[in-house]
Amino acid sequence: MNTNAENREDHELLEAFEAGEFESDLKSERRTQLAKLATEAIRKDKRINIRISSRDLEALQRRAMEEGLPYQSLVSSVLHKYVSGGFKDIAANKASQKTNRQI
Repeated sequence: MNTNAENREDHELLEAFEAGEFESDLKSERRTQLAKLATEAIRKDKRINIRISSRDLEALQRRAMEEGLPYQSLVSSVLHKYVSGGFKDIAANKASQKTNRQI
């Protein structure tokens, strides 16, 4: 739970940030490198065509609506997280835990 001192400190930091009192310590070269990486990461230059069940598509569309984004963006995000290792395979973890308990 936040104390009054923490809330006051947060407020002071926010005010300092909004007043432009913070300076980046990134070197120009690193800033350029990060900007290039960000541009490459968001560029979507390939199309794919997949077949999925109506039930899965409806579930994706419903989930995307809950998240407030187009379902294609949700699918793209899920795929990106999967290939970058951002998803944990819950079923595999449960199976592994069950196996470890039996040993």
